[in-house]
Amino acid sequence: MNATLTPDTTVLELVEYHPETEAVFEYYALKLGICICCEALFCNLSEVAKRYELDIEELIVRLNSVM
Repeated sequence: MNATLTPDTTVLELVEYHPETEAVFEYYALKLGICICCEALFCNLSEVAKRYELDIEELIVRLNSVM
């Protein structure tokens, strides 16, 4: 997987190729009270942001910062 994240990148792609991104999903798990990796593993980032009412740009910035 290339290092460019887009709203179409899936959670599975991220944790498979960049396990360090799990820390970002753990941050949101604490904030939301749900595990994104458990409940939305096959969703893309756009779907995750919409489902959990997250700012997609902030999510991508956080993910990029740990990659």
